[in-house]
Amino acid sequence: MAEQGEQPLVVQSETHSNTGKWILIAAALVYVAGSLYFLFGMNTKLETLIKDQDGSKAQIAQLTKRMQAAEADDETLAHQVGMTKKELAERASELQRQQRAAEARLSEQQKEGLSQVTGEVAGVKTEVGGVKTDVASTKAELADTKATLQRTIGDLGVQSGLIANTRGDLETLKHRGDRNYVEFTLQKGAKPQPFSTVSLQLKKVDTKRGKFTLGVTSDDRTIEKKDRGVSEPIQFYSGRDHLLYELVVWTVDKNKVTGYLSTPKNAPVPVSSN
Repeated sequence: MAEQGEQPLVVQSETHSNTGKWILIAAALVYVAGSLYFLFGMNTKLETLIKDQDGSKAQIAQLTKRMQAAEADDETLAHQVGMTKKELAERASELQRQQRAAEARLSEQQKEGLSQVTGEVAGVKTEVGGVKTDVASTKAELADTKATLQRTIGDLGVQSGLIANTRGDLETLKHRGDRNYVEFTLQKGAKPQPFSTVSLQLKKVDTKRGKFTLGVTSDDRTIEKKDRGVSEPIQFYSGRDHLLYELVVWTVDKNKVTGYLSTPKNAPVPVSSN
């Protein structure tokens, strides 16, 4: 009976031994599988790195070709212009320096031109100011002259305009622009002289009394103005519109008189004197 009880103990020991072997085999398989997976991944990364390296080499080669081509172009250009690369670089630097100098000169000229224009504008302003002063002075002189001019009744009983007693007064009246003025000198015994659209003739002179007689021809008829005096408005009507003409004599000499003829602005166009 003792021998029968010892056999089961041997079977249990063999069972435990088989289980440990299977565990070791499984562990080995897992290790081998993991190693294969790791090796596969490393191989893939290695191939990628090799491809990237090949691409980089190709890019480097292409850049090298471009640099060589650029150097060849520089050498060709230098050869064409008969210069070395160093001389070409120096020439380019000199051209850049000249360009900067030209730009500086242009900027300076523009500043000088602007300063000159500013000065000219200031000069013009000064001249304008002077002209304004002259105009103001002229207006004052005209006002003073106007005060010395006279208004009187003409020989037809019509209120006359301002009367000029001198050539200076006549210039003042001309600047007013109210009427047309024609200066005249008449010689005694001369033929009738045309002024504006009428003719005047000096018939008689009395220097002692300052008197004279005129023949005035207008509208194909002659009117005689007898014994008129200096600065006396001599009036008559002329033309289809019956316009009022005036004449004034301011000097009476032995054989001549001087004065002016005044006509309205809308009077007919004057004819030239013979």
